[in-house]
Amino acid sequence: MDASGTISPDDELRHWPTDEAQARAVQDRLRSSVRLDQSGPEPGFAGTVVGVDVAYDDERDVVAAAAVALDARTLAVVDEATAVGRVSFPYVPGLLAFREIPTVLDALARLTRTPDLVVCDGYGLAHPRRFGLASHLGVLTGLPTIGVAKNPFTFRYTPPGPDRGAVSPLLDDGPGTTDTPDSGGTAGGAGHPEEVGRALRTQTGVKPVFVSVGHRVDLDRACAHTLHLAPKYRLPETTRAADSLCRRALASV
Repeated sequence: MDASGTISPDDELRHWPTDEAQARAVQDRLRSSVRLDQSGPEPGFAGTVVGVDVAYDDERDVVAAAAVALDARTLAVVDEATAVGRVSFPYVPGLLAFREIPTVLDALARLTRTPDLVVCDGYGLAHPRRFGLASHLGVLTGLPTIGVAKNPFTFRYTPPGPDRGAVSPLLDDGPGTTDTPDSGGTAGGAGHPEEVGRALRTQTGVKPVFVSVGHRVDLDRACAHTLHLAPKYRLPETTRAADSLCRRALASV
């Protein structure tokens, strides 16, 4: 954060943590900057939605990130960019953002247009400290972000109905964190499960995805965007395109 109180991505990158304690301290410091009081753009808006994803070569400690911009109405690819960097943080569940964000920011900066919405292959508020990749990236960039994950992480859910569009709450039964923007100082707790996201079935008879708010988008809109972005397959087209591109980028290194 700079002297004006504005969060500076460059400053955060200059002081990027190197161990678990430092990383958790960053999450605790930035978590209160997550904005949950905005609905975000409507699904199918006239603008650009960007998917981001990464691929790793663990033997060489290399990470490749991709940012793919789609027309939010037609889902046609309108721009794409990649970046390759060194893995700068160890693998620790709950701290994966610290492995991914530096290279993801680089890829986003190489796009020729500013995203109106960013879709992350991961979590936002559905995170033990309510500050997963989508929230962290949103706070650093100021962009509306959502997380769409392939599994429920540490949270529980009842399988949604079998049809496309069916949802069920993703719940945290634990004590959670103590400084979430919408919790009034508490999150979860014995007998008071907290909804941290939703299981969403994007295709009839196919396993659900797990949607959570990142920054400047509410949960209803996050689910509606995910459904709009997944007209044919389980995963959003943003994630499918970014996954394919980052794998190609890694293979070319």
